Amino acid sequence: MSRSLQLVISTPTQLLVDASGVTSLRGEDASGGFGILPGHADFVTTLSPCVLRWRENEMERYCAVRGGVMSVKDGLQVRVACRRGVLGDELQKLEAEVRADAAARASIESHARVDQMRLHAYAVRQLIRYLRPAGLSESILSDGQGDDE
Repeated sequence: MSRSLQLVISTPTQLLVDASGVTSLRGEDASGGFGILPGHADFVTTLSPCVLRWRENEMERYCAVRGGVMSVKDGLQVRVACRRGVLGDELQKLEAEVRADAAARASIESHARVDQMRLHAYAVRQLIRYLRPAGLSESILSDGQGDDE
């Protein structure tokens, strides 16, 4: 009788994979790449950002993860919990999707940093206006030059 692994990959909001015919799995943690076959010893590891690869029904499948936790139980159950995962059947297409996703996230984060800086500057201006001595004119605070009349 041929044994196989049950693989479950999930995020906090989604079940990405629930496959029971997995014959092998490859992943990567801080110590490097590793493989899992049916009957593997129980263990838990923290995954590095990597592409998980597994064989299911003679097909190779992929899931890019931004890190996560993997556990092997009873040599037959493999569970991966990650914050974000992207599935694919072709490695080149998956790489392109991951790059596009990373670029979009970088753009969103850049805009968020700009908005945060604007909000911070506004808060500082408001504090200065509140704390300024009563004798200072508004023009000193706005352009840094006083009126010499």
